[in-house]
Amino acid sequence: MTNVLEDPSLERHFKGHRDTITSVDFNPNMKQLASGSMDSCLMVWNFKPQMRAYRFVGHKDAVMDVKFSPSGHLVASGSRDKTVRLWIPSVKGESTVFKAHTATVRSVDFSSDGQYLLTASDDKTVKVWTVHRQKFMFSLNQHMNWVRCARFSPDGRLIVSGSDDKTVKLWDKNSKECVHTFFEHGGFVNYVEFHPSGTCIASAGTDSTVKVWDIRMNKLLQHYTAHSSSVNSLSFHSSGNYLISGSDDSTLKIFDLLEGRLFYTLHGHQGPSTAVSFSRSGEYFASGGSDEQVLVWKTNFDQLDFNEVLQSHKQREKTAAPPTVGDIPPRVQKPQRPQTTTRLDARTDLKKMDDEEPEVTEVGPAMFSSGQRSVMNGERFQEYNMTSVDHALRDLQMPSSQQRSEEAPSTTQPLEPKSIPPQLANTLEQIVGQLDVLTQTVSLLEQRLTMTENKLRECLDNQQKITLQIRPTD
Repeated sequence: MTNVLEDPSLERHFKGHRDTITSVDFNPNMKQLASGSMDSCLMVWNFKPQMRAYRFVGHKDAVMDVKFSPSGHLVASGSRDKTVRLWIPSVKGESTVFKAHTATVRSVDFSSDGQYLLTASDDKTVKVWTVHRQKFMFSLNQHMNWVRCARFSPDGRLIVSGSDDKTVKLWDKNSKECVHTFFEHGGFVNYVEFHPSGTCIASAGTDSTVKVWDIRMNKLLQHYTAHSSSVNSLSFHSSGNYLISGSDDSTLKIFDLLEGRLFYTLHGHQGPSTAVSFSRSGEYFASGGSDEQVLVWKTNFDQLDFNEVLQSHKQREKTAAPPTVGDIPPRVQKPQRPQTTTRLDARTDLKKMDDEEPEVTEVGPAMFSSGQRSVMNGERFQEYNMTSVDHALRDLQMPSSQQRSEEAPSTTQPLEPKSIPPQLANTLEQIVGQLDVLTQTVSLLEQRLTMTENKLRECLDNQQKITLQIRPTD
């Protein structure tokens, strides 16, 4: 164990995207990193030297968010084309697609058990789906503007969402009720995240601030104004002691939550920093920017805290309630811990490094030649691949005994890609359009019904009050 505090160091940088990076996420097995981009592609970067990167092509518009499942066997992506895709992160590039919303899908997230998928959209809703078979469960409808981000709590019982209506909402997954709304942001809320303990949340907004709340007391714990422009993304370190954020001011900032101060300012991107994420272990973190680059950094500064974290976890097992940011007093300053914020500029190191643009294997519908693509309808291709993806989903989630009982030999041959007659294609498009209208109509009717019920309750309550006030005289 080193006794000297080490600064974060730039380890890798990847080039391959053709537009702004929107999201980054580590595979839990630490062998891969996924990134989404405005170029409509999802890329999976392999950390092993000389291994090809995979470019997954299938979305018809910008990929807004990507997320690995807890097992690492699936990657979810949400897109401006209103769909969500579940990919198997291998060279085959198999995926299943479903239309999740009536507008851009801004956010995707898996529950900690891998059974549920959470999506947020510009249609002002948050929706919960089952991962297996992608069955719709319910939607949360109280936001008044685009929902930029939604995340499950570590135990899966709560959901947090941030919106362009300048609010952060906390939801109970079981009751489907909004349990609290935070109004402190002065601008759009771009990103929200749960603290690893599950008792705090953090949010980032266009008002250039990062905020941390205790959700047990609904109290604002910390408020950071270190950025000079909109904050786009944030991520908690696995220890819960640090928080990283990326901003339009082109910097990454790391905050020491126990001491309540800015810890590091990192310069690496030429232009806005649009995405950040710690690895599950906290040993690494990744960032993406408008410069189309994905950077991978080694944390280093958390090494001093490792033994302390282990000791606290052992003590935590013996106590009932886990400590949170608000429970832990500031630590005594250590000699090796800097008293002022450290500014690191990795752009010089980037210029010295060889451009790391690994060979890319393109997978998905775009792997076919242009002639074949003109014949093969995109949705038909997904039907062709959906069987293998659903088998993978079933294998991942089904108990082994049940899996064995359902693994009967199949006599069905794989479907050959066929063209759809133009008249049928037009008819299907009209049907899909009508279904979208029906979905929006049903959503409006649900909201009106809720308003009517609330007014009816108010009328009944008023009538009871009037009845109690007017009593017959003896």
